[in-house]
Amino acid sequence: MWIKALDGMLRHLFRRGELTITYPDGQTRRYGDGKGEAVAVRLHDPTLPRKIVISPDMAVGEAYMDGRLTIEGDDLYGFLGLAIRNIAASGQPWFRRPLEVGRHLLRSLGQFNPVGRAQTNVAHHYDLSGELYDLFLDEDRQYSCAYFRDPDMTLEEAQAAKKQHIAGKLLLEPGMRVLDIGCGWGGMGLTLAQDYGVDVVGVTLSREQHAMARARAEAAGLSDRVDFRLMDYRHVEDRFDRVVSVGMFEHVGVPHYGEYFRNVRERLRDDGVALIHTIGRCERPGVTSPWIAKYIFPGGYVPALSEATHAIEGQDLYTTDIEIWRLHYAETLKHWHDRFMANIDKARALYDERFCRMWRYYLIACELTFRFNRQVVFQFQLSPKQDAVPLTRDYLYPAPVEDMRHAAE
Repeated sequence: MWIKALDGMLRHLFRRGELTITYPDGQTRRYGDGKGEAVAVRLHDPTLPRKIVISPDMAVGEAYMDGRLTIEGDDLYGFLGLAIRNIAASGQPWFRRPLEVGRHLLRSLGQFNPVGRAQTNVAHHYDLSGELYDLFLDEDRQYSCAYFRDPDMTLEEAQAAKKQHIAGKLLLEPGMRVLDIGCGWGGMGLTLAQDYGVDVVGVTLSREQHAMARARAEAAGLSDRVDFRLMDYRHVEDRFDRVVSVGMFEHVGVPHYGEYFRNVRERLRDDGVALIHTIGRCERPGVTSPWIAKYIFPGGYVPALSEATHAIEGQDLYTTDIEIWRLHYAETLKHWHDRFMANIDKARALYDERFCRMWRYYLIACELTFRFNRQVVFQFQLSPKQDAVPLTRDYLYPAPVEDMRHAAE
């Protein structure tokens, strides 16, 4: 029964390429049009057909981690690329739609993130061994989308370009006070203080991040300019000239969107500017992959543009700019994966083979989702004052003097 159901689901999903499945009973079936990429997968566990039909993301991810699903040549890129492309094109078969509707109706429970639960969720991911992140991040430990103004940039160059671009949108002036919501290991706050002469308060719920950020500030001689705090952003009471938040909104949860943007508004002075940088989806509201929610980012969710803007609209804020980055995060994740694999032996020494398979699955699945399934990055520039920022984006891209002379002629 379950093999038949899985067979029907795969015939619906896989229209292009070629997926060969060897089932636990030894029978082999092929799916797709047989053109282009070909991937062969073997299912070793007789319970897998049932589990995949009920929850494909969870079942496939766990089975790969455990070795109960193997891919010929361990071609995880090929398998996930083929799967994500086809699923994006075909959508769910009719018999899985009630399950998806149910998941959508219940999503608020998984995204309910009061202060205590939010800290637990953050610890699950960000309080892993600090040595793990040294294996794949850039030297500044920027754990968010880099900005590849030039496709040949190194990861370090692209992360520096990201910080510079965000600083430009914040229109910083020396002496300003900046709140960094979700400050991570401190890279953004330290850069803003060092290069732009501002004073920064950074908040995080991760004990590991907080300890490293404070140590970095001390080592850089910036402890008097940068104050990293182990606290929830909802407990900050000061007011600031600028608010920046990079890669944190994905952890807020839809039930808290109004609360989040209300706090942004309350922290801003009346002529202040905020820049919110977050992963987003270029489609209708959805749900988080159950595998991602269990193993990688509990409580996390990637918002649709409509969900974020709806929450902003009720908070007396002008949306002065929305910029959408498309493949920048795919390229960032590719760099992270390649660096992780170059250090895979060190990762095994820190954890074990199952963890390494999980982490590789996470990095590749996320990269290919950005490439093939309508996932992007949103940057929202916000202000209580309509003319707090220039009326065009020219201030971000000043033309060379020769170009302006030519235009005038």
